[in-house]
Amino acid sequence: MRPSLSPTPIIDLAVAFWGAKTLLSAVELGLFTALDAGPLDGRVLAARLNLHPRAARDFLDALVALGMLARTGETYANTPETSAFLVRGKAEYVGDYLDMLNTRLYPFWGALTEALRTGQPQNEAKHGGDLFGAIYGTPDRLRRFVQSMTGLTLATARAIAQHFPWADYRTFIDLGTAQGALPVQVALAHPHITGGGFDLPAVQPHFETYVQGFGLADRLRFFPGDFFIDPLPAADVYAMGRVLHDWDLATKRHLITKVYDALPPGGAFLVHEALIDDDRCQQAYGLLMSLNMLIDTHGGFDFTGAECTTWMHEAGFRATRIEALAGHDALVVGIK
Repeated sequence: MRPSLSPTPIIDLAVAFWGAKTLLSAVELGLFTALDAGPLDGRVLAARLNLHPRAARDFLDALVALGMLARTGETYANTPETSAFLVRGKAEYVGDYLDMLNTRLYPFWGALTEALRTGQPQNEAKHGGDLFGAIYGTPDRLRRFVQSMTGLTLATARAIAQHFPWADYRTFIDLGTAQGALPVQVALAHPHITGGGFDLPAVQPHFETYVQGFGLADRLRFFPGDFFIDPLPAADVYAMGRVLHDWDLATKRHLITKVYDALPPGGAFLVHEALIDDDRCQQAYGLLMSLNMLIDTHGGFDFTGAECTTWMHEAGFRATRIEALAGHDALVVGIK
């Protein structure tokens, strides 16, 4: 073995789930919310979270080493990032998404090897359920799901609102909208835009409450429906975010064609996802998200920008382009 070689990167990756579960448990315990009012002594914080004395110091210091907490002496505080994104009640809270990772997906990923060998989902489907039944099955689960999608989408929504040429269009519908983070950001940035969000009927009260909170109910409305069955409401621009990756290739092509048929000439289709790089060797997040679709759906997979533009051209779109967005997300634009 060459002296310069080391197994350390391999070991670090193999134990990456240790750090992930430490963070997910911190969110579950409400640690970052507990620190929102200011730094706390470690013993006080441990008592507030009901941590066992054997566990508390290593748990808190591990979060320091992972960059999730700051420590001065024996006093712990949020970092700027955890203060912004992991304090419940703040506008950009992503903890609901992390809760979903913790309570649903973390256990299912333990069966990845079985999924790799069978090609079958390892979620509720193994026991006769399904993904959307699990998410929409109770009012609390649905509320937490739509809130998690808002936290996950907000930075991307702002980037789309800022960089897409909205001055060229008048109406916009977000397909699979959840709470409506994208329509709200577009409407806030562009007062001439009207439209709203399209989703299953159970989502309607969550969308309307969120939109009303921004004073946009006069410009954004909810359109209940199923995009596999119902006609799409008319619009100059449609968007799908984290929707296409839920489905197999035939269904992806069907949805793209349905959007194309509904658009007027010159209309635009915006697809935002965690795209895989075209060489499939750099964007680990997109590739791992595709494995997550293996775990959690019957045929879903993530894709490259080149694949998406090919499907758009096959549907009839005359022009396409790909643009970077916030974080792992990228935008594929198709023009009819």
